[in-house]
Amino acid sequence: MIHLGRFNTLRVVRLAPQGLYLDGGVAGEILLPSRYIPNNEMGIGDEIDVLVYLDMEERLVATTEKPLATVGQFALLEVAWTNEFGAFLRWGPMKDLFVPFREQKAKMQVGENHLVYVYVDGESHRIVGSARVERWLDRSFPRLRVGEKVEMVVWQRTELGYKAIVNHRWAGLVYANEVFRPLRRGERTTAYVSRVREDGKIDLSLQAHGRAGVEDFADVLLAHLQKVGGFSPLGDKSDAEAIYRTHGVSKKVYKRALSDLYRRRIIAISDNGVRLVAED
Repeated sequence: MIHLGRFNTLRVVRLAPQGLYLDGGVAGEILLPSRYIPNNEMGIGDEIDVLVYLDMEERLVATTEKPLATVGQFALLEVAWTNEFGAFLRWGPMKDLFVPFREQKAKMQVGENHLVYVYVDGESHRIVGSARVERWLDRSFPRLRVGEKVEMVVWQRTELGYKAIVNHRWAGLVYANEVFRPLRRGERTTAYVSRVREDGKIDLSLQAHGRAGVEDFADVLLAHLQKVGGFSPLGDKSDAEAIYRTHGVSKKVYKRALSDLYRRRIIAISDNGVRLVAED
C-alpha cells in the first residue's frame, strides 16, 4: 500500500530514459525522475526510499528529496502565492502545498509564515495543509513517561510560556521559567516530559531532569575542561546567556553539574571560574 505524502520503500521494476519506474502495487508503476536518482548504479530489483505525491496532472510521482514536513506533521511554511481558491506554501523540492480558504484561520498573504498541518484530503486525495492547528491535535491521553525524550514544534508564545506540539500529536507547554534561550515559532527541537496533567496536556522542559541528566552533562563539562587546558571562566555566578552560548544548557543544569564535579573533588570553584583539580 502506498502512503501518499510519506516515505515508502519501493522496488525498481523498469529502467527508462526519464528515470526509474517503481513498483507501487495496486497503484501501478510510479516514476522516480532521473534528477532524483541518488546514483547511476541502481537496477531492477533494487529498493529505494522515496516520498510519493501527485504531480500537476494528478499522476503519482516519487522523489528522494525531503519536504519541510510529511503527511501527519506540522511545520512553519512561507506563503509563495495565492489565487481564488486558497494559498500555496513553499513545501520543499516539489510543488507548493495548497491550503484552501476553509483551512485558513485568517486569509493568508504572500510572504507570511504559517504553522500548518500536512494531510491528505479525503475528497480530492491530494496533499494539502491546514492552519487550524487545534483540529489536528490528538485528544487521546498521551502515554508518555516523565523524563521521556520527545520532539516538539514551537507553536505560539503565551503569558505562561510557549505552546508546543509534542511528537506531531499532542499539545504541550514549556513554562517561561524553563526557557533559557530564544525559541522560534515553528522550531523543531528536543524536549523532555516534566508532567502529564489530568487533562492530557503535557508540561515540557528543554533539559533532562533528575540525576541522570545532571550526570550526563557533568561528563560533557569534564571533557570540555580537559580539552581547554583545565580551566573555564564560567563559574556558578556567570551569566546564563554566556553559559548557553558555550555549552547549550541552562544555568540551572550548569550549576548542578558544577556541584556534582565539586562533590567528586574533580574541580575547584573560585570567583574567576572553575579549574580541574590536579590528581594526587
